Amino acid sequence: MTTARGGDRGVVERVAKLAREVFAARADGYDRRAAFPQEDFDDLFAAGVLGAAVPREYGGLGFGPHRRNTLPLWEITTSLATADLSLARCWEGHANCLTLIDALGTEEQKGRWFAGVVERGEKWAGWSGEPQASRHGEKRSFGTTLTPVDGGWTVRGSKAFATGATGAQWAVLLVDADGPGGARHAGGTGAGLMLLACDLSDPTVTVDGSWWDPIGMRATVSHVVRFDDTFVPREHLIGDPGSYFAGQWQTAFTPHYAASFLGAAEAVFTYAVAYLRHQHKSGDPYVQQRVGDMAVDLDTARLWLRHVAELWDSGERAGARIAGSRARHVIEHLTERTVRHCVRACGARSLMRPGPVERVLRDLTFYQRHDNDDHIVAMIGREVLGEQHDPSFHRP
Repeated sequence: MTTARGGDRGVVERVAKLAREVFAARADGYDRRAAFPQEDFDDLFAAGVLGAAVPREYGGLGFGPHRRNTLPLWEITTSLATADLSLARCWEGHANCLTLIDALGTEEQKGRWFAGVVERGEKWAGWSGEPQASRHGEKRSFGTTLTPVDGGWTVRGSKAFATGATGAQWAVLLVDADGPGGARHAGGTGAGLMLLACDLSDPTVTVDGSWWDPIGMRATVSHVVRFDDTFVPREHLIGDPGSYFAGQWQTAFTPHYAASFLGAAEAVFTYAVAYLRHQHKSGDPYVQQRVGDMAVDLDTARLWLRHVAELWDSGERAGARIAGSRARHVIEHLTERTVRHCVRACGARSLMRPGPVERVLRDLTFYQRHDNDDHIVAMIGREVLGEQHDPSFHRP
């Protein structure tokens, strides 16, 4: 059974207190302005948490699946999501990038980049998005091309859904030497997919904020970012070309999304219980039924995440990969049910700003499209039937 060590538990509780007492009050403002939650990250740095996924020997906390200390990282994410799902999404990307550097980076890369996080509060983002299908009224396509030059490569083109674009100092770019498409849209074996660390202070990197106007997840500031022959030195290549696919690293991050979903649902549940008690509706048997359903669903989601964390921590990677997709699938539906029960029990007033429920409803609706659940569950079926399957991107 995975349990947090005493010191780890203290960190998790400290973040939960920050989320409850500080971050939650800021969430509405970030959402309305579609602004990056900078003050929240400043507080996480001041609390010594920004390096949660940095190894202890580099001054971090050593959390995450690569270090076989998974649950504390996911519990931090869940706590952040109770305050603001957009904050949790930006945090996910930051922590996932640090996990990749830990797993695939050189000692020189780790020493330099981990020091930036632990000592200077630098934030990371991971950008793959190069959707090849346009949205309504969109004429310009997305995609990057990579050109070898002396000492490295130049990147030209654009990425969409670039989470944290106005807040991060560094981004891991998932770019394919074979042409545009990023990781999710890459064809073939993915042997040409590279992970390139890009310094976002480079003047050839520009942010186009006009594209990002979504219904939810507004404070992730997932703008379009353009690269005008941006030079990336060879020493910024993380791992070998194709190592992201070969190591199936996306499977370590799929259940991390579910940890965020859970946190959003916990915020709704907390609101519902407090509201229903205040309105003296606790004696209504229909209300009792919905609250009971919510409580059991959240317990189920927590057990799924704990189960997947145990598999990662015990080194059972094959089992962890498929279990992570199962958890992602189940928790999406459990959290949707929780929001639905809350709205049914609490009524229309629960959907008024600045309460958390209407924001969570919008954010979950948007964020849960990050993976197509139909594809996820079909991939699970292919695995059960012994058919070819891709646990990273849920393709045949």
